[in-house]
Amino acid sequence: MSSAGVSDQSWTGTALVVGAGGIGSAVALELSQRFPELTVLTCGRQGPPDQDLKIDLEDDASLDHFTGALQARGDRLRLLFNCSGRLHGPELQPEKRLKQVNRRQLEQQFAINAIAPVLLARAVEPLLKRDQPFHFASLSARVGSIGDNRSGGWYGYRAAKAAQNQLLRCLSLEWSRRWPQTTVTLLHPGTTDTELSKPFQSFVPAEKLFSPQRAAGHLIDVLVRQTPETTGRFLAWDGQEIVW
Repeated sequence: MSSAGVSDQSWTGTALVVGAGGIGSAVALELSQRFPELTVLTCGRQGPPDQDLKIDLEDDASLDHFTGALQARGDRLRLLFNCSGRLHGPELQPEKRLKQVNRRQLEQQFAINAIAPVLLARAVEPLLKRDQPFHFASLSARVGSIGDNRSGGWYGYRAAKAAQNQLLRCLSLEWSRRWPQTTVTLLHPGTTDTELSKPFQSFVPAEKLFSPQRAAGHLIDVLVRQTPETTGRFLAWDGQEIVW
């Protein structure tokens, strides 16, 4: 748990944590410890054997099945926290210059970092109710800020996160009209010691590299302070607003 120790015993129902990586696992544990009345389910394509729900964010049939599985369970959703993300892989590296930009890598970045979050929202929308509070949170990144971009590079990742920000900003406005108890929040976790950031950690001062547990504590601290009146914000781990 973070040092702030924010707690709200009124959080009940079901929380879905999508993405079984370092931050996702830590977020699921933090939620379970902080909110004992909340049922926390982990969801992902790969992960530990005890993962609760399977979902492939790049497969429409899997997303449809996810909706059906949730409806069959009859859960009252309180939170969906999307912790999925993609920065690098066997055939994917952040671009340092224009000549490294190619269609395949751009599509890979956008599939998980931009398209998946809004399709997740579409998948759970049938379970929303006008009179019940629901938080939809998704990991973004400060490098997705257009206004804050002063170094360039990382074309695909930056653009995909910026696209996610716009898609979920649109979502927050629509849901505020249709589902007035919903809150949509985009969160920058800070540089965290996970597989996603590992190839780039040599450039990060030790005091600015967070453990997944510390990052999760900060993120939940920020999240529980958000309300329908603050929906659609892009916030850093310390609660500071990030310019779009």
